[in-house]
Amino acid sequence: MSEQTPMSVGCAMPAEWAKHEATWLSWPKNPLTFPKDIIEAVEDTYCQIVKALTEGEIVKILVDDEATERLVAEKVKRAGAVMHRVKVMRIVSSDVWIRDYGPTFVINKVTGQRAAVKWHFNAWGGKYDDLLYDDRTGDDVVKAAGGTIFRPDIVLEGGSIDVNGMGTVLTTEQCLLNKNRNPKLTKPEIEYIVNQHLGTHNMIWLKSGIDGDDTDGHVDDFARFVSPDHVLCAWATSKEGTNGEALRKNLDILRSARDQAGRGLKVDKLPLPKPLWLEGEKRWLPASYANFYVGNSAVLLPVFNDRNDKEAVAILTSCFPDRAIVPINAINLVYGYGGIHCITQQEPAPIPITAVAR
Repeated sequence: MSEQTPMSVGCAMPAEWAKHEATWLSWPKNPLTFPKDIIEAVEDTYCQIVKALTEGEIVKILVDDEATERLVAEKVKRAGAVMHRVKVMRIVSSDVWIRDYGPTFVINKVTGQRAAVKWHFNAWGGKYDDLLYDDRTGDDVVKAAGGTIFRPDIVLEGGSIDVNGMGTVLTTEQCLLNKNRNPKLTKPEIEYIVNQHLGTHNMIWLKSGIDGDDTDGHVDDFARFVSPDHVLCAWATSKEGTNGEALRKNLDILRSARDQAGRGLKVDKLPLPKPLWLEGEKRWLPASYANFYVGNSAVLLPVFNDRNDKEAVAILTSCFPDRAIVPINAINLVYGYGGIHCITQQEPAPIPITAVAR
């Protein structure tokens, strides 16, 4: 393996709001994640997502076989997707969480070309042996995308990081320092490897995540950049569960944090919906507005038939005035322990050489 890292050759991960060439999805089918009584509703949610995203970019959808390829094409066409921007691709997967097992795409600031970072995926610390296959799925995505591939010898999921595109990355101690990921690495070693492969040099370590999150505290469920110097932090509006204390700690850290140039950040609260409790299964659902996804022309915002839905729409509208805010009911998605950001992975557009030269 080459000693080169993305940073050493001038690559960095763009912010999510930078122009995409495409968004990657994996069509839902795992009955343990989405049982038969909700799978059709989840497919309808996917159709809404594809329709909204294809207004501004290509959507690449993973399917297992030819029959599913035809079915998916029919469904998204019926939903009103822009079909010349839909690419259904036969790449086998175990589940939908492509944010976590898919590659992190980076852009070379010198050549403008795209490359990919393929982390190891161990199913969130070995929690789900039946989903370990998706480490191979991530490899197949990398090969299909083409370009240079970097392979750091570290376990990391895409939902555990969020960048501002200028050199700063958010993450959590609960996830990246968890011994079920990289037990032989120290905190400084992990920080160095991550920075080298994201092209960042400033890591803000938050503490822990929200109730119901089985990923050990992914940051994309509670703290997200919406501009290079602006972070939204989820905030509990209910006394149910344990979110209140955890999010207060994270908010305090963000308010005292500094960006890559040593400047303070603008930090605003983003309310959480009322906690969703599944009595039959005795578990919380990880419902959060922070699990939004920024596309080229639209921001896909998870909503939950909650009184805070309208406030979340208003906050995201103020943050992204140049994009349509598309509320998508995500109750069925979070039944499977994830949300809209968890099932999407952006592939940034290469930068034209003329733009790089300027």
